[in-house]
Amino acid sequence: MKQYILAHDLGTSGNKATLYDTNGKLADSIVCNYPTYYPRNGWVEQDANDWWQAVCDSTKGLLEQTGISASNVLCVSFSAQMMGCLIVDKNGDPLRRMLIWADTRSTEQEKYMLSQIGIENGYKITGHRISASYSAAKLLWVRDNEPEIYKKVEKMLHAKEYIILKLTGEFVTEYSDASGTNLLDLSKKDWSEDLMKAFDIPRSLLPDLVPSTHIAGKITAEASRLCGLLEGTPVVVGGGDGSCACVGAGVVKAGKVYNVIGSSSWVSTAAEKPYFDPEMRTFNWFHLDDSLYTPCGTMQAAGYSYAWFLDALCAEERYAGGIAGISAYKLLDKIVERTPPGANGLLFLPYLLGERSPLWDHNARGAFVGLGVSSGKAEMARAVLEGVGFNLKIIMDILEQCDKINDVIMIGGGTKSGTWLKILADIWQKPLLIPQYLEEATSMGASICGGVGIGVFDGFHVAEKFNKSVRVIEPNKEYAGVYSRLYKVFQNAYTRLKPIYEEIAGV
Repeated sequence: MKQYILAHDLGTSGNKATLYDTNGKLADSIVCNYPTYYPRNGWVEQDANDWWQAVCDSTKGLLEQTGISASNVLCVSFSAQMMGCLIVDKNGDPLRRMLIWADTRSTEQEKYMLSQIGIENGYKITGHRISASYSAAKLLWVRDNEPEIYKKVEKMLHAKEYIILKLTGEFVTEYSDASGTNLLDLSKKDWSEDLMKAFDIPRSLLPDLVPSTHIAGKITAEASRLCGLLEGTPVVVGGGDGSCACVGAGVVKAGKVYNVIGSSSWVSTAAEKPYFDPEMRTFNWFHLDDSLYTPCGTMQAAGYSYAWFLDALCAEERYAGGIAGISAYKLLDKIVERTPPGANGLLFLPYLLGERSPLWDHNARGAFVGLGVSSGKAEMARAVLEGVGFNLKIIMDILEQCDKINDVIMIGGGTKSGTWLKILADIWQKPLLIPQYLEEATSMGASICGGVGIGVFDGFHVAEKFNKSVRVIEPNKEYAGVYSRLYKVFQNAYTRLKPIYEEIAGV
């Protein structure tokens, strides 16, 4: 009888439960969605009880859907959204809804943190900029604005850690999620005494640090009754979604690089040391293998830019696709293929949501530059895809100062577009490696972590076998010149528009 590892991926919109056998073969998956709450502009929250219900429902649903018995599940492990702040009392009960990664209300706390520690010192200690996006600023917001609630805080947790608590009764965290708090000393692999003192955050509020492969405990009788897994099933901690995706993509040794094309996009590598960019444009997570780091740069609106273009300007393609039963994106790809590289000199700056890497500019906005009477939908669509590619190339160039990039492993929903992949290969002038599992890398990383934790796998290197590259997209050398020239113009366009963005933000 086959045995399986259950991986839960607690994302922004829902939880995805996935079963893999011990040869890394996907059995099946199921998604249970949960709501996100937006009480005010910039406030983004989720209810931890919704996560727990989703985990219970998806576990039961997946076992029923596959016909796999709970007795054949060797362990459960996790991937989850990062950079959140869930506060619980001494009984482990949530004191309020979680401020998730997208919540940016704590701008005043960010300013306070910077005044206490300084931007360069904070980056040197944590490998990240001090930012309202991270957990510490969110915790300080609760302290400053909800003091009666803050008095009751026992621990600050991330999403997966709450589920682990519900399953085992244990408070833990691990290095990849901890590296998204603005409180971890990256070099010491411990909570930073300097930062905790500077921000007046008691160490007692932070869970014990353990490796991602640590067995947090075993499923309790009560948890077994609610979620459908057997009492005593080992629970392996797992990691943050970025670090899990890194493993699932097969980036398990220094020098390998991958790119995720989803609503957002990031480029990341595995390295034996963190990479500290002199301009602080990129940042560093811990890998699931905590002997490695994952220098990384994330842009906000990748697939989101293409989705915006489709929604705003492509009603015809949406209608035609609906009639023909074809994705509107495929119809767009067809017209893009008829346009030359460089979109006849049209550029798109993909800053619809502001930008993180490489700009760190909340005021930045999207823009078409170079529109003319001959610019049509096809040129605009190509410009959107190329604009994302140019922005990712800036990140890639920064990371290449850390280590030479020979090729790039591609994962995520955007990889369904062969047209976009070809454009990216041509802009970057790098071969793109396309693995077997494109949208399952995150859950695969969590499952491999679980297998390493219980000793089924002897190391993370099994990822290279489980998710092999099945094809390669080679760059067209003939397009190197036109893209090299436009890349410089793309960078200059943002520099010239930056003062305009600042003026618009004040309107």
